[in-house]
Amino acid sequence: MSKHFKKVKGYYDSGLWSIERVHNAVVKNWITAEEYKIITGEDYFTAA
Repeated sequence: MSKHFKKVKGYYDSGLWSIERVHNAVVKNWITAEEYKIITGEDYFTAA
């Protein structure tokens, strides 16, 4: 797991972070795309 996985998951699960904020955590390399799916239940996507 990434260094920030538990923190990001906790923020998202408690409603402090939106799904967009979790997406930004992937962009900033805090978490991986696979961890994004674990946290949100949705596939990670990039804007084309």
